[in-house]
Amino acid sequence: MLFVGDDWAEDHHDVELVDEHGKVLAKKRFPEGLAGVTRLHALIAEQLPDPGRDPEPAMEVLVGIETERGPWVASLIAAGYTVYALNPRSAARYRERHSVSGAKSDAGDAHVLAEIVRLDRAEHRPVAGDSTLAEGIKLAARAHQGLVWERTRHVLRLRSALREFYPIALQAFPDLDAPDALELLAKAPDPDRGAALTHRTLLAAFTRANRRDPQSRAETVLGLLRAEELRQPGPVQTAFAAIVSAEVALIAALNEQIDTLEQVVGEHFGRHPAAELVTSLPGLGVILGARLLGEFGDDPQRYVDAKARKSYAGTAPITKAPGKKKAVLSRHARNKHLADAAHQWAFSSMRGSPGAKAYYRQSARGTSHQAALRQLANRWIGILHGCLKTGALYDERIAWEHILQRAA
Repeated sequence: MLFVGDDWAEDHHDVELVDEHGKVLAKKRFPEGLAGVTRLHALIAEQLPDPGRDPEPAMEVLVGIETERGPWVASLIAAGYTVYALNPRSAARYRERHSVSGAKSDAGDAHVLAEIVRLDRAEHRPVAGDSTLAEGIKLAARAHQGLVWERTRHVLRLRSALREFYPIALQAFPDLDAPDALELLAKAPDPDRGAALTHRTLLAAFTRANRRDPQSRAETVLGLLRAEELRQPGPVQTAFAAIVSAEVALIAALNEQIDTLEQVVGEHFGRHPAAELVTSLPGLGVILGARLLGEFGDDPQRYVDAKARKSYAGTAPITKAPGKKKAVLSRHARNKHLADAAHQWAFSSMRGSPGAKAYYRQSARGTSHQAALRQLANRWIGILHGCLKTGALYDERIAWEHILQRAA
C-alpha cells in the first residue's frame, strides 16, 4: 500500500507519500487545478511498481484529505485511489500524538493525514461511491436548504426592526415572507406611508396573493395601519424604514431563488431510481425526500446496518457512563442538513401515519416534544434503511404493527 496525506488550501496542496512502514517517500507542494493534480498523479506513479514486470497485485493508494468535495477529490477517486475524507477535528487531535508543542504547518498536517490513513484507517470511512445523480441532488438540495435558512434569518431581522418602530405592521402582516406582505411593506416601510395606503392598493395586493376574503382583510388591515400608535423620532424612523426596505428586497429575491432551486431539486430527484420508494414514506415529498436521499447518498455499501445510518443522521443517542453515572444524550456533532430534514420529516409524518403518531405519543410520556421527535426520526430512518435495502415500498402495517397493537 501507498499512503498519501494531502493538506489542501485554496491555491495549493501539500502532499506527503509514505510506505507501509511509515518511511517518507516524497514531499511536494502542488498548485490547485489540473496542472497540480497531474503532477500529483505522476509523483504517485513513480512510487508504484511496473505492472509489466512485477507479478504482484497492483499497489493500493490510500489518500487522507480534509474534504470530500471539489474537482481535486473527484480526480483522485476517478484515478482509482481510496480517499478518506477526514474530519479536521480528528486530524487536530491526532496531531498531538506527534507534537505537544502546538507547532503547526501545512507540511506537518500532510504528514499527520498520511499517518492517519496508514495506522487508523479502520476507524474512518472512505468517501462514499455515490452516483453523480445523487451528488447533484445533494448539491441542489443543500443550496435550497441554505437559502431557506438565510430567508429565515432575514425575516427575523425584519421582524426585529418592525417591532422597534412599526409594531402594528406585525399585526397587519403576520407572514412577513408572504408576497402580499413584502409588496405592501416595500410600498409602505414606515407608519406614515402605511397610514397613507388605500383600500384599493390593499385589496389588489391580497387578491394577487390569493388571500381568502380579500375585501374583509383589506378593511381590517387598513384599520390597523391608520390607528394611533407610538412613533419614533423622525430621523430614527427614516433609518428604520431604510432597513425595512433593504430586508424586504432581500427576502423577495430569496423567495424567487428558492422557487428556482426547488424546480432544480425536483427535476434531479425525479430522475433518481429511488425517488418513488423514498416518497412512498409518509411525510416525505419531493424536497424533504431529495434532502434525505442526497445526504444519505445511494452507495449500497455505505451503511452496514440501520444503526450506522442512524448514527450518521445524528438521531441515534450517545451514552456517557463515567464511573457510576450514566446519561443518554442527543448528538451535537452531526450533519446539520440531514438532522434538520429528519426532524421535519418526523413532525410532518404524524399527519399521514397512525403508527408514527402512536409512537410519538408513546415516546412523549415523561420527555420533551423535541426528544420525542428525535426518537420518532430515529425510528423512521431505520424504516427507510429497511426499504432501501430490500427495495420494497413503504407498508404502514409492517412498519408499525407492534406499535398499533400496543396502542389499541
